[in-house]
Amino acid sequence: MDHGVLIVFLWLWSSVVPDDVRLVGGASRCAGILMRRDGGDWRAMNVSLSEWNLMSAADSVRLVNGTGLCSGRLEVKSGQRWSPVCEEDLDLQSAQVVCRELGCGSPSVFKGGMFGEVEAPFWSKKFQCEGHESALLNCPNSGLTGNTCPPARAVGLTCSDPDDEVRLVRGSSKCSGRLEWKHHGQWRPVDPYYPSWNLEDTAAICRRLDCGSAVTTRWIKESFERSVWGINSDCVQFKSTLKECVTTLDQSIESDLEITCSDSVRLVNEAGLCSGRLEVKSGQQWSPVCEEDLDLQSAQVVCRELGCGAPSVFKGGMFGEGEAPFWSKKFQCEGHESALLNCPNSGLTGNTCPPARAVGLTCSDPDDEVRLMGGSSNCSGRLELKHHGQWRPVDSWYRSWNLEDTAVICRRLDCGPAVSTRWIEESSQRSVWSINPGCVQAKSALKECVSTLDKSSEFGLEITCSDSVRLVNRAGLCSGRLEVKSGQQWSPVCEEDLDLQSAQVVCRELSCGSPSVFKGGMFGEVEAPFQSKKFQCEGHESTLLNCPNSGLTGNTCPPARAVGLICSG
Repeated sequence: MDHGVLIVFLWLWSSVVPDDVRLVGGASRCAGILMRRDGGDWRAMNVSLSEWNLMSAADSVRLVNGTGLCSGRLEVKSGQRWSPVCEEDLDLQSAQVVCRELGCGSPSVFKGGMFGEVEAPFWSKKFQCEGHESALLNCPNSGLTGNTCPPARAVGLTCSDPDDEVRLVRGSSKCSGRLEWKHHGQWRPVDPYYPSWNLEDTAAICRRLDCGSAVTTRWIKESFERSVWGINSDCVQFKSTLKECVTTLDQSIESDLEITCSDSVRLVNEAGLCSGRLEVKSGQQWSPVCEEDLDLQSAQVVCRELGCGAPSVFKGGMFGEGEAPFWSKKFQCEGHESALLNCPNSGLTGNTCPPARAVGLTCSDPDDEVRLMGGSSNCSGRLELKHHGQWRPVDSWYRSWNLEDTAVICRRLDCGPAVSTRWIEESSQRSVWSINPGCVQAKSALKECVSTLDKSSEFGLEITCSDSVRLVNRAGLCSGRLEVKSGQQWSPVCEEDLDLQSAQVVCRELSCGSPSVFKGGMFGEVEAPFQSKKFQCEGHESTLLNCPNSGLTGNTCPPARAVGLICSG
């Protein structure tokens, strides 16, 4: 916009109209063709962009004390008076109407006190817009409320730059679809030039749309070429306005960028795409979740909904405190649901959650997952690795994989110790990920050990982990503090509840030799006293959990009596 036009526009907005300019031919004194007096004649002003020849200023709402045309403290005109609006009298739909009325983009923030305090009198009616209205004063309102608004609660509003908007079209919600960008007044798809678009770039778009975390991104082939905006994707994550990242060169492509954000959950204060403080969206509000209202099955649903791997940690206070109001229902997921809000819940609990108990969640890297296929449980089968979004079997260099490498996979799957590993010949060649086994034990991310060279193999790697017992704090594969898995929880075993026959079963289950020592406290204490069951094995059983047991004895075992076990190699 021409600077002179901008000045006149602001004059008109603030109702301080100079004598030598006016708008004519519009529906009110705030709309029409911009004219300037030239001697005794009125002439249309010449401006640099033809689309600005028709000026419109809202004649019933304005934003003052702001940092630009689309942000400031909201005031509404009734008669000849401008009145501030109380924070509680403006909701999201009403804010959307204001932004559209002012020719701005969608609202990003509206909150009391953002642009200073005001003096009474306030506007004293609650707006009840549906969101489609062309002007705020066209919306229904509650009538005079009789409430008094504190000066610090005068609502401020920030709308997006009207020439820097994004949207997702042809998707199932506003949080998924083909990415389009409004630039110079035109909506077009985008084409990122070097470097290529990734999930971190998608996350920046999701945040702008007030959606949840980034889930997927992919290219969709179109049947015809479309004009696009070229974008530097390396810039998207670091600039406050996306238009700083756009090139206006006219170009066309036959592909669209399709992205998916979660529309009901997100991870904030994150240390990556798959870890952060959990928040749930209900209506237009994001709410933190209390630690006690999320169990393992619910955490599994969240991680899957976000396109991440299995949950490794979920705990209150991991990623900072949450602000009230908290989500106040306990999730009761079974683990198979596609979205957290599809899970049953306990209804309103009425409980108050301390800010420090806002639950944080860490899921595994979505591009660094492993799984075992074709086995009797998730702890046995042919090893597959997800890399660059593709699941493939693995082929190690020189097929030198060993039990220590298998033990790394078992721990990642929350299984027990490594039991066996062997190469299985396949009937046909399959594309595989080539992996350096010497790297597996040393790196925290398996993707650091993978070669992306396209390769095929007739062999698959079959591994078996124990799915019910493990040895932790160990000095080797066959020694450590004994823990038993029941449901999704690993529990220590008390010294007095394990006899020689039971120890023999454990060692055999782990493909180790016979037991040489089993004693409390050999491999460290546990954190708290624990309930105990006495195993009553005969010695021939294949697994410890196949043995009879006494059930919960009601006895509490001291932390120092958690039994450790050493089997011969």
